[in-house]
Amino acid sequence: MASGCALHGGCPSDYVAVAISVICFFVLLSRSVLPCLIHKAPRTNSSSFWIPVIQVISSFNLLFSIMMSVNLLRFRTKHWWRYCYLWAVWIEGPLGFGLLMSCRITQAFQLYFIFVKKRLPPVKSYIFLPLVLLPWIFGAAIIHATKPLNDKCHMGLQWTFPVAGLHALYVLALIAFTRAVRHVEFRFDELRDLWKGILVSATSIVIWVTAFVLNEIHEEISWLQVASRFVLLVTGGILVVVFFSISSNQPLLSQISLKKRQNFEFQRMGQALGIPDSGLLFRKEEFRPVDPNEPLDKLLLNKRFRHSFMEFADSCYAGETLHFFEEVYEHGKIPEDDSIRRIYMARHIMEKFIVAGAEMELNLSHKTRQEILTTQDLTHTDLFKNALNEVMQLIKMVK
Repeated sequence: MASGCALHGGCPSDYVAVAISVICFFVLLSRSVLPCLIHKAPRTNSSSFWIPVIQVISSFNLLFSIMMSVNLLRFRTKHWWRYCYLWAVWIEGPLGFGLLMSCRITQAFQLYFIFVKKRLPPVKSYIFLPLVLLPWIFGAAIIHATKPLNDKCHMGLQWTFPVAGLHALYVLALIAFTRAVRHVEFRFDELRDLWKGILVSATSIVIWVTAFVLNEIHEEISWLQVASRFVLLVTGGILVVVFFSISSNQPLLSQISLKKRQNFEFQRMGQALGIPDSGLLFRKEEFRPVDPNEPLDKLLLNKRFRHSFMEFADSCYAGETLHFFEEVYEHGKIPEDDSIRRIYMARHIMEKFIVAGAEMELNLSHKTRQEILTTQDLTHTDLFKNALNEVMQLIKMVK
């Protein structure tokens, strides 16, 4: 029978595993927070912000629950917060791996509707995510009610394989959505990140199940108990780092963070998509004469005038109207047959200007806003036509 630190925790390898998992979590934090801090990305109320945040929280839950449930650390006394069903069932399951997989499935669900169906998802992310998580909650409730765990937080082989099956079910769901979007020519590595998430999650499940089964069959072998829990936590640390991705939710921010190693950084979506002359002011345009008698809509086609007017509008706290005009103008440069780039740009404009709580939310009529958000074709050439007409009236007021 295992004894000493193999039974109660506190072996040198246990502390090494804890140190590795802490390092992995801080790497995850740096990948998720530093791009936002360096490039001053605004906080929004959309899923592009809170899904990555939930991924970070669920990653912490997964690592900390593994550490608590497999007796990695030695505690002198038994405390209520070391309750097996709290860590091994609820936090490690629904609030850990289950929530992590649900976030990635939600991202794949969004990509499917946006790039395959060419419209926004019919179900909001804050509704879809809890629905995806329900099987985990039901499973945790059943385990809690039947109480199959022993004093070592082991649930026995009769429960290990059904729980592993639930893990595998979510991987299969992610594979199904990924296959549905595999033909889309993504520009920000979204497909690569989905396949990478599938590979690392499937590998982790195989390793975890193997470790759990060996723990159950050979409880008397001390070195196996120590080695298996070391592998469990280290694998969890690697999982949360490799699994995390913001490309599906904030493609421009992910591209900026990747391009830091190079001399050029994409400051605008138009530049990242390769739209001609996006956000650039060439010398030949710097000296192009401006006729003040021309109509405003003609004047705004002059980039020198538009940028000067935008600086003035920003100083008057009304710059969102000019920024919207600029983004829609660049959106119009994309050829009609280039549906992927048109969808990227349309989605960017909607999240930046149209949705409630956006970074530069426009003061649009409810009808116009809903026409855009409920469109059945994100590639439509007149998607922002009515909004642009309303914005032009606001720009004339600024003028």
